[in-house]
Amino acid sequence: MADALIIIPTYNERENIVKILEQIFSLPKDFHVLVVDDNSPDGTADMVREMMSGFPDSLFLETRNGKLGLGTAYIHGFKWALARHYEYIFEMDADLSHNPEDLVRLYNTCARKGYDLAIGSRYIDGVNVVNWPLGRVLMSYFASIYVRVITGMPFQDTTAGFKCYKRKVLEAINLDEVKFSGYAFQIEMKFTAWKKGFKVKEVSIVFTDRTQGESKMSSGIFKEAVWGVIQLKWKSLVNPGKFKKHKF
Repeated sequence: MADALIIIPTYNERENIVKILEQIFSLPKDFHVLVVDDNSPDGTADMVREMMSGFPDSLFLETRNGKLGLGTAYIHGFKWALARHYEYIFEMDADLSHNPEDLVRLYNTCARKGYDLAIGSRYIDGVNVVNWPLGRVLMSYFASIYVRVITGMPFQDTTAGFKCYKRKVLEAINLDEVKFSGYAFQIEMKFTAWKKGFKVKEVSIVFTDRTQGESKMSSGIFKEAVWGVIQLKWKSLVNPGKFKKHKF
């Protein structure tokens, strides 16, 4: 059995899902993949089911009844992975913005170099973003600065969604208490892992904007992130027990 599971949430990713799965399964490292689909009306789940016959021991599908949000999809996947004893658990987008070849680098950062959380970072080595309009690049870059100022986290890419966790990180976080579902979810998970004293490493990646399908970014997700950061910091001050250092 593979020791690493990649969780890919999907909603209307018909144009991308087969391509990304084929690329993952062509890697020299043996990865398992769990697709968590939120009842995509475009038939994304059906395409995954077709591929499962060719990868019966390494490709899995969980379907949910509706569009319930990115964060809850990952929480669903984390619980599924922990119940099946995977040691390394990944977050990855379905839209090919994350290069599957970087999975091995993130894996090695945790499995070989001893880090507990590896973050695929767009900003640790300059600004490595392709095909985004300048306005969105600036918004994302300054959003990370805003998060760092409010929370005190030392990471350059605080909203990154391409990550590898050691299972002990997810076991130490009360997943039922994770509040946010959009980009604030990504910030909350990093903040909690960092406050608990886990070893975190940013790994430089190149992020390429999707060429197929539609972005899931919305004003509501952006507002959640802006206010969520303040709430996270406040909770860490009034309820420090929630973020107490993990006993290693």
